[in-house]
Amino acid sequence: MKITTVLGLSLLLAACGSPAKETEPDLQTPVEITLAKHSDMASYVDLNASATYLEKSYIKASINGYLRDIKVTMGDVVNSGQVLFILVTKEAQAIGNSINRLDPAFKFSGTSNIRAAQTGFITMVNHQKGDYVTEGETLAVLSNKSSLVFLLDVPYAMRQNVVNNAAVVLTLPDGEKLNGTIGSALATVDSVAQTQRFMIRVAPGHAIPENLVAVARLVNLFHPNAVTLPKAALLSNETEDEFWVMKLSNDSTALKVLVKKGIDDGKQVEILTPIFVSNDRFVLAGNYGLPDTAKVKIKR
Repeated sequence: MKITTVLGLSLLLAACGSPAKETEPDLQTPVEITLAKHSDMASYVDLNASATYLEKSYIKASINGYLRDIKVTMGDVVNSGQVLFILVTKEAQAIGNSINRLDPAFKFSGTSNIRAAQTGFITMVNHQKGDYVTEGETLAVLSNKSSLVFLLDVPYAMRQNVVNNAAVVLTLPDGEKLNGTIGSALATVDSVAQTQRFMIRVAPGHAIPENLVAVARLVNLFHPNAVTLPKAALLSNETEDEFWVMKLSNDSTALKVLVKKGIDDGKQVEILTPIFVSNDRFVLAGNYGLPDTAKVKIKR
């Protein structure tokens, strides 16, 4: 009797037991995808360049005498042949410059006009009206407008980068941009900084003050037809010494693939290795925290 009771209870418990659990489907993370593409990639380096005028004319007195009139001030832009100073000899000054009235046949008036030899602007005026000057004394300094260059000091280790740049864009402090052409390098190197100086020629539409500092953007690296991905598709560890992407092996599985990155322009990243092809698909959004061989669902 006891055996029969035990067997009955066992059957009853078996009948009332929990049903078998159904197999749960794998969780799929919704993701957006992107394709690898080929494009030219470049990285840049910014260096300072200062404005200077290579040619300066020293306006000098042609006679001994007094400065009767000064027609320019510092900063004035002048044209070739323009009168800058009027000198009068001390003899003409003594008699009130009346030589011609005393003797109309006498052609010398006792005055001398000092003219600009070239177009430029006045960077220095050394005298004021009424000063007595001697022949050959410097009255002003004129910077030749066409001799403007920007001097670029380049670390010698980066010299080849500059040589490879035929053109450069200069950005002035006010945001204005000037197109420049890199010329020859000076044959000296700064002994302390170990920098070599290059000349950048520009053609601005207005006067540029000397010693103005601009930023020259030079091409540092250029890789044509590089394999690139949007930056959002690239993941890294905390120390950013390991990078990977999530590459789709099929419509529902993403594989973790370690990569070596190249040029990064802030929007696109060059992938150096491994070699991807244009129809390879990668997770663009929803990739953060995905494990290797993650189950994904592509957003349509």
